Amino acid sequence: MNLCDLGTIKQIMAAHGLTFRKEFGQNFLTRREVVEEIADRCCDDENTTILEIGPGIGVLTQELAMRHRKVIAVEIDRGLIPVLHGTLAEYDNIELHNADVMEVDLPALLAPAFAEGPVAVCANLPYYITTPILMKLLESGLPFSTITVMVQAEVAQRLCAKAGSGDYGAITAVLAYYGRAERLFTVPAGYFVPPPKVNSAVVRIDLWQDRPCKPIDEALFFRVIKGAFEQRRKTLVNALSSAFPEFSKEELAEEIVAAGHRADIRGEKLDVAAFSDLADRLAARKENK
Repeated sequence: MNLCDLGTIKQIMAAHGLTFRKEFGQNFLTRREVVEEIADRCCDDENTTILEIGPGIGVLTQELAMRHRKVIAVEIDRGLIPVLHGTLAEYDNIELHNADVMEVDLPALLAPAFAEGPVAVCANLPYYITTPILMKLLESGLPFSTITVMVQAEVAQRLCAKAGSGDYGAITAVLAYYGRAERLFTVPAGYFVPPPKVNSAVVRIDLWQDRPCKPIDEALFFRVIKGAFEQRRKTLVNALSSAFPEFSKEELAEEIVAAGHRADIRGEKLDVAAFSDLADRLAARKENK
């Protein structure tokens, strides 16, 4: 069964009385070569378990199952579960769960998989919930080897942006703390049914096994990043003065200059290492107050 064929997709949906649900961001791929490339490039070790978020009718799930040790697929749409039981029937290395990934206890779900070997993530993420899902995965503390996601092209641009560029923002800096993001390729809107209004792109995140940045106070580090970008048109001093009322502007300026930056620098100019250094300086100053 060719799950990339438009006629087959429509036939499956009609047979189960289903429609494409906008609230779940359902846009199914219709190009086999794209599905195969995602499955090929999502991780480097075939002995890996793949956590797939939003398998849809199972087109990517099949390719992942053929290439990797096991696939744990989490699908929120209850109506697609009977479809998946049919399209994935020939594979004995797929574990299917009908659940909202935002509510799933990931450590509990994946504990057996991590006990057997590496675990990676592969997902075609709904546009409306891309960042919350990414942050849940990153903040879970689980040692994923890679996280490969298909997202809105504009979001991919932000995830992979360099410090100082117009696309660089808080999510970019936070992501760089957890791993290295690489944009793999673009997927035109016409490659989906129904077609979204914008193009998509596939991003692979290789998580650090040993993080290059190790801030003294992680919570304060994230607070610095959030504060720097909440008012990105302001200088870093002015932006952080709102986020850190316990410090005067003069104190903030002193630490920014001591870190080797101009007093009027904007937050978008700092890379993750610079944010970590500044956060450590503020943590030390706070401790000495």
